[in-house]
Amino acid sequence: MPTPRFLTLDDVAEILNVSWSQAYALVRRKELIAIQIGGRGQWRVEVDELERFIQQKYAEARAGSVPDEAAATDPAAAEQRA
Repeated sequence: MPTPRFLTLDDVAEILNVSWSQAYALVRRKELIAIQIGGRGQWRVEVDELERFIQQKYAEARAGSVPDEAAATDPAAAEQRA
């Protein structure tokens, strides 16, 4: 059987070891690009797109960049910006 081109959000959540709602939040915020097939919640993520997302997160980690949401809840990060 050939490797699938698309993953469900359940698949993405399992690969990233997060909940379905966390995977969906990444799609909603357009951090992870997905397409909607049919109606109600039938989201699909291309395998290559998930790999791009993972590589981007590694690059951010190497660069030491902190996403705005984390910085907003981290008082030490807020002090460094001030």
